[in-house]
Amino acid sequence: MIGRALTFRAVFIAALALAALLAGCKSQAPAPVAERAPLPAVKPPPAAAAAPAREPDWRPQTYTVKRGDTLYQIALDHGLDYRELAMWNNIENVNRISVGQVLVMSAPGQPGSPGGATTVPLVTAPPVTPSGSETRPPAVVPPSGRANTPTFKTEPRAIKLPYSEQALAQLQQASPVPPAPVTQMQETRATPPAASPPAAAPPSAAVAPAQPPRAETGRVPEIDDEKLDWMWPATGKVVSGFSETANLKGIDIAGKSGEPVVASAAGKVVYAGTGLRGYGKLVIVKHNGTFLSAYAHNKEISVKEGQQVTRGQKIAEMGDTDADQVMLHFEIRRLGKPVDPIKFLPPA
Repeated sequence: MIGRALTFRAVFIAALALAALLAGCKSQAPAPVAERAPLPAVKPPPAAAAAPAREPDWRPQTYTVKRGDTLYQIALDHGLDYRELAMWNNIENVNRISVGQVLVMSAPGQPGSPGGATTVPLVTAPPVTPSGSETRPPAVVPPSGRANTPTFKTEPRAIKLPYSEQALAQLQQASPVPPAPVTQMQETRATPPAASPPAAAPPSAAVAPAQPPRAETGRVPEIDDEKLDWMWPATGKVVSGFSETANLKGIDIAGKSGEPVVASAAGKVVYAGTGLRGYGKLVIVKHNGTFLSAYAHNKEISVKEGQQVTRGQKIAEMGDTDADQVMLHFEIRRLGKPVDPIKFLPPA
């Protein structure tokens, strides 16, 4: 009786413990749910701004000489070297051109020139003839019926044999192509004279194929034609600015007589003289295929045509030739057209 009571009591205590456990699980608060803000959208990097389109080359393929034209002025207005212009048109005297004369404005054979680009004819090299010291018999097909292939070779490509009448006769019988004429070296070896000195060694049999001439594709500059490191050509006050409407093709910089005039950028002197009316003693520097600069009214010129100059190198002395005061008239021309130098020069 006592044992049954104890068993009942143990079962009752276990039931209470289980009930308490279940109640604790129901009363436990759920884990809090945190609301997170959505991640910001990743913006793609801004697209690179498209480079501004460059002005196309407006220069014509030909130019008809008008009254009052000079070869110097025509070259300046088209951004060219007057000596090259004379050469392209077979002009011997640059001071003599005729009204109505049609000038070619680019090198013959260049793209865009009259007649188009020059095409190069196909040049084929002659077959290499073996020297007198070796004979190359024709390929021999082995008894197996398989000839030489890149992956299967039964015979060498060529067999070097000393020259003999027997080898020459064998070559004539085996090959349908007549052999090359016997060289002087071969004749000497076949029938050497008694008192004849030994013949000179023939040139090597390996003859390099003739290379076709390269087509003229025009100048390929090492630097961007639109990017030049410009500097002021002289110190002084700008007394006249650029104006397309007033036909002011450059700027005028006032100064003292004899002050140095320097190259605004590196280039080649394509003109130095007094042949352009209204410019006095003038220097023109061609910087690349796009830009040239002009320096006018100089007292003295310190450079010669064809001379290479560096940026900042003295090229003249300021003066008043063909001007009413001492000043430097400075122009920058793009493809021959005057542009505002202030847009290219650094801030004063």
